[in-house]
Amino acid sequence: MNGIPADERVRELRELIEQHNHRYYVLDDPELSDAEYDRLFDELRALEEAHPELTSADSPTQRVGAAPSERFRKLRHLQTMGSLEKATRSEELLKWAEDVRRRLDSEEPVAFVTEPKIDGSAISLVYENGSFVRGATRGDGEEGEDVSRNLRTIRSIPLAMRLAPGEEPPALLEVRGEIYLPLAGFGRLNEQLAAEGRKPSPNPRNAAAGSLRQLDSRITAARPLAIWVYGIGASEGLALETHWQALAWLREHGFRTNPGAERHESIESVIRACQEWERRRAELGYEIDGLVAKVDSYAQQAILGALHQRPRWARAFKWAPSTAQTTLREIHVRVGRTGALNPWAELEPVEVGGVTISTATLHNEEDINRKDIREGDTVIVQRAGDVIPQVVGPVLPYPARSEPFRMPARCPLCGAEIVRPEGEAMHRCPNRACPSRGLETLIHWVQAAMDIEGVGEKFVRKLWAAELLRSMPDLYRLRAEQLTELEGYGEISARNAIEGIEQSKQQPFFRVLFGLNIPYVGFVTAQALAYHFGSIERLAAVSQEEIQAVEGIGPVVAEAVAEWFADDENTQLVAELEGLGLRLELGEEERPIEGSLSGRVYVITGTLVRYSRAQVQAALEQLGAKVTDAVSAKTTAVIAGESPGSKLERARRLGVTILDEQGFEQLLLG
Repeated sequence: MNGIPADERVRELRELIEQHNHRYYVLDDPELSDAEYDRLFDELRALEEAHPELTSADSPTQRVGAAPSERFRKLRHLQTMGSLEKATRSEELLKWAEDVRRRLDSEEPVAFVTEPKIDGSAISLVYENGSFVRGATRGDGEEGEDVSRNLRTIRSIPLAMRLAPGEEPPALLEVRGEIYLPLAGFGRLNEQLAAEGRKPSPNPRNAAAGSLRQLDSRITAARPLAIWVYGIGASEGLALETHWQALAWLREHGFRTNPGAERHESIESVIRACQEWERRRAELGYEIDGLVAKVDSYAQQAILGALHQRPRWARAFKWAPSTAQTTLREIHVRVGRTGALNPWAELEPVEVGGVTISTATLHNEEDINRKDIREGDTVIVQRAGDVIPQVVGPVLPYPARSEPFRMPARCPLCGAEIVRPEGEAMHRCPNRACPSRGLETLIHWVQAAMDIEGVGEKFVRKLWAAELLRSMPDLYRLRAEQLTELEGYGEISARNAIEGIEQSKQQPFFRVLFGLNIPYVGFVTAQALAYHFGSIERLAAVSQEEIQAVEGIGPVVAEAVAEWFADDENTQLVAELEGLGLRLELGEEERPIEGSLSGRVYVITGTLVRYSRAQVQAALEQLGAKVTDAVSAKTTAVIAGESPGSKLERARRLGVTILDEQGFEQLLLG
């Protein structure tokens, strides 16, 4: 405390926290990151625990949220909407479980339920006789803001419960949930705000809260808000014994519960779930900042009770925040494996999602200028849903600013004049002999295409600098003794790298095709070509028209593939790879599976909530279906998530069936 008396520091912290509570909960305009706020809050709590005489009922540690805004009518909650005590270490969860057992003072086993902690805005929904009648924000836990009109615009909130024939609904039901904004929608919203000269939202939580608390419900309706329901408050005519039963009941009656909820028989299982979900969080199309663990039994919850509106029967296990603010030092340009110029940001190092980052992707010139990002700006950096950090936008108000970004007129590596093909967002170096092409192609080969264990970008760059590697065949001619001469490579690491390279020869044909750096041939297109033609020999021999006849292949892709195979250098490359033992024809285990969906063609678009795109594709292919990138009249159906883009519009124009995630699940069930 730097010599400041405890009572003075307590008063100072309370004032600071109240100011930031008001900005966070009422104005939806926080000045502090979550981590900085938590540090202030934890310091105040520690001081109050060390000096109990300084604790008072009006301290921020003794209540939740902030008073409802005067802009909205106040609604009193049927049951208090408490806040959760947080934990950040496994030891804290173990200590909590011990406290639960001590307070229960019983030999009865304690089960737990975990659910992803959605980084959104807590909400209470009230239903009378099965119909939605009103809803409110959490507010201070006792009273919230009446946002009923806005809630009615959110399609994932049922306006009437789903009832079985002859079933009577509860006379009264209070449902608790979290309103959130999918990451794709968050990105689009910030781009729109930046284009309008308005301040981008620092994170999806504030974007969701701000969208929900609009005075004009048409603005709320225009934003892709969604809800996950996580529990029941007050009720009449409903008898449930556990939280797990409540989630099942809610799901059966039309409410959207998170599929990641799990029941555990021990606290050790809860801890493993927390660790596993931290690894999985980047796979989701929405942001979570932790996992909520609850005692399952309602009877046990009643015994445990609450302290200062914080239930003793629950804990929020929180991870490091996945957005932060920092300075954009400089915008650099990297020439990719297809000649595309990829701008990237050099950042003042900052911790995001528990990782210190100093670089982030910027996509292309058009994207940079749409967001109005310039060197020297303070920017919002996001690492949710993507391993590679992204710059969301600048923080307003602007300081004195640098000039808008412009792509260089000439390639920074070979000096060739840069072109921008008509209809493309990317600028490109047209020089096929540009030095970057070989290096970037090799990095793509070892990482994305062949997924060679123990061989990554740093390895390739070292070999490139040592002039040991200039092409894919060079990789398969390396010897262990060559690697031991490189700094940082001993006999074991060299041997492991050589073994990984050798094992990659067993990768399926379509991965080799994907790695060849054929323009416009991505992972899905490579699979389609491999499955259709069966071998690289046949693919090289067919005409452009035959290539275009493959489902999902358009004229631009077909022309690029045909031109690639007409080039003598590429023909020589294929021959060398074949001579080195790589698989250039379809193996029996790769051939399309015959199943209930054989002959059907699907396209996946948008951000899916319950599944990754890879999971959806794998599930469809296991039933014999084909998955392509392009929508055509031959497409059986499009599986559309949130923010689907132009593919959905094309599907509608062509009259192609459109399935949401529920429709996809029904498809799998037959």
